[in-house]
Amino acid sequence: MLPAPFLATSLIQTGRLPWLLLSLLILIFSLVIGIHSYLRTRREQSASSVIPELPQDRRDEYLKQALWASGEHFWDYDLVHRRLHRMHAGERPRSGAITVLEDEQDLPPIHEQDLPLVMERLRAHLQGDTPVFASEHRMRLGQDPTWVWIRARGRVVEHGADGSPVRLAGVARDVTNSRRAAYEHRIASEVMRSMGEAVAVLDWEFNFVTVNPSFTRITGYSEAEVRGQPVTVIGSPQNAEDLRARIQLPLTRDGRWSGDVWNARKDGDEVLCRIDANEVLDADGERHLYVLIFNDITDQKRAEQELRYLANYDTLTGLPNRALLSERLSRAVVRARREGGRVAVLFVDLDRFKDINDSLGHATGDRILRAAAARVQQAVGAQHTVARLSGDEFTVIVEGIASHQQAEAVGARVIEAFHAPLAFGERLEMAVSPSIGISLYPDHAQVPSDLLKHADTAMYQAKAAGRHTYQLYSVAMDEKTKHRAILASGLRRALEREELYLVYQPRMGLASQQIVGAEALLRWESREFGSVAPSEFIPLAEETGLILEIGTWTLRQACQTLVDWHAQGRSDLSVSVNVSALQLQRGDLSRVLETVIAETGVDPRRLELELTESTIMANPAKNADTLRACRQLGVALAIDDFGTGYSSLSYLKRLPLTTLKIDQEFVRDLTHNADDQALTQIIINMSRSLGLNVVAEGVEHAGQLALLQANGCDEVQGHYISRALPGPECLAFILEYSPGTGHGALPLTPPARTLS
Repeated sequence: MLPAPFLATSLIQTGRLPWLLLSLLILIFSLVIGIHSYLRTRREQSASSVIPELPQDRRDEYLKQALWASGEHFWDYDLVHRRLHRMHAGERPRSGAITVLEDEQDLPPIHEQDLPLVMERLRAHLQGDTPVFASEHRMRLGQDPTWVWIRARGRVVEHGADGSPVRLAGVARDVTNSRRAAYEHRIASEVMRSMGEAVAVLDWEFNFVTVNPSFTRITGYSEAEVRGQPVTVIGSPQNAEDLRARIQLPLTRDGRWSGDVWNARKDGDEVLCRIDANEVLDADGERHLYVLIFNDITDQKRAEQELRYLANYDTLTGLPNRALLSERLSRAVVRARREGGRVAVLFVDLDRFKDINDSLGHATGDRILRAAAARVQQAVGAQHTVARLSGDEFTVIVEGIASHQQAEAVGARVIEAFHAPLAFGERLEMAVSPSIGISLYPDHAQVPSDLLKHADTAMYQAKAAGRHTYQLYSVAMDEKTKHRAILASGLRRALEREELYLVYQPRMGLASQQIVGAEALLRWESREFGSVAPSEFIPLAEETGLILEIGTWTLRQACQTLVDWHAQGRSDLSVSVNVSALQLQRGDLSRVLETVIAETGVDPRRLELELTESTIMANPAKNADTLRACRQLGVALAIDDFGTGYSSLSYLKRLPLTTLKIDQEFVRDLTHNADDQALTQIIINMSRSLGLNVVAEGVEHAGQLALLQANGCDEVQGHYISRALPGPECLAFILEYSPGTGHGALPLTPPARTLS
């Protein structure tokens, strides 16, 4: 082969170069085309090997699965015809196969509160102010009346010939549940933030995760200061490690724990906290978190201690009260019974102390009582219990004595201790003497209550013997008990002898300044004992069961009197009758009431039954049923002596009561006792909130009446209006009554009767 230069020279010389050059160019062109074709084929083969062409049905299946998995709804809105085309994937009910659901409809209703904002955002997008239309609003889908929250996103996908938008397309998702969850999360966060109790969340290693503001208020530590710190950081220095030990074991074992723990504040002060701890799972449902709720009960415990003190000790003298006395006396008797010893009970009463109170005032009387208490305790020694029962009455428990002479020696020491005047202020002295009754276990009684009763009996004998002395109990002193037995026997014949009668105390309405009714009161004029006080014979009637018969008689007499008053033109008057606990509990009160109403023809709407708090609360459930039965007959129901019992307000409001009577104990000192004024106002306000008529008892002077009227009381009764009067005299008083004229000191005599 010749070298190329030589070949070219040869071709030129022979004249064949142009043809060869043309052939070479054609060959090169064909080669280039072949190479290009080859490379294109390789590229297509390469691309085909990475993502092979899929059949149409496979592509549709993938699209359905993607649409189903996303949970999105694809929508296409025709702005011209205002038609919405929707498409979403779902499962067939039985087969579970995924299918694409499509529909076309008008735009579903948008909530009126959300519509302005949706339109504003849509307008902004259509005008080109925003690249995407995005909105979260409430819509009503299909026939379901429930509003659901929809999060929609889309954009213009087609414009008209004039360039204006004609179609909008995008996706939408139902976010009702997620919004509800977010809302509940916000509520939970706000509740935790606003809780008065301190809340702390601990991790599985008992380190702080988060706390609320109340935690900072109670402990002084902010969230930043305790986050990541162990729970022992707030423990009291005396029990820091004990804090974790106490809560960790029960929490990990039971998932909950409650207890009282002393914690240390950041400033070093200690607070007693009630902790309620519970175990919860974290967001992944795996590791444990612990929620601790702290309540600062320092003040509560202090208040409980004070209440415990008040429940057991007399606030005036600091001595044990009746409750603690009873407990200590019971223990002393048990010890004496076990050891074969004796216990002496001394009942000490200050002579004529009422005169001291009346002449010098209650404040001075209180100072004298404190001085007397100290004098008695000093006389008997600190090893013996001295208690204050009430008023000027003290009781001493003396243990470890061998005979009654030793008990009398203690009484003599107390008498001697009062020979010197009592000092109750700067250079103020008062000569006071005690009378003392003494009883012994086991000589006079076997139980504490009898020991106290016998000592009380002996004390009255000491007063009868001239005061300023002591008396040892003897059976001969029990004349009072005998007298009660004789009195009970006479009471059994009182009805047949017609010794019982009723008097009526008028009640005045403060709004009308007129008498609106009266309370029927039972009296006994005995041929053997003369006039017997109700406080003496009514308890006897209850003890013996005679109150059932007497109560029915009283009810019938009062109803007959009311019928007579109505017949004489005062049909607006009402009468209230007291009902005893035994009548309510043992007697068929509603049946008796129905019979009396039928016999007398009385208007039941003008009849009122009065019951005390203690009577109602003796058996609340049973009594409530009886009272409802009485109320269904039309009679009114009043709770008497309110404020002196132990009733539950939450229970009283469920009873069919119509009237509440304020006890005269509160009314008596109304004009000069701020506490009684406050309590009376509270009772009146509470009664009004319960829709009850309010009656105040024991009104004795104009000052009480003025205060009650100013405080909104409805009715009053008492000697300032009138004393209790026999039926005819009471009606005459009512007919002649005008505001400002009361009976006051009108003497009362029993109605004339023939005693055979």
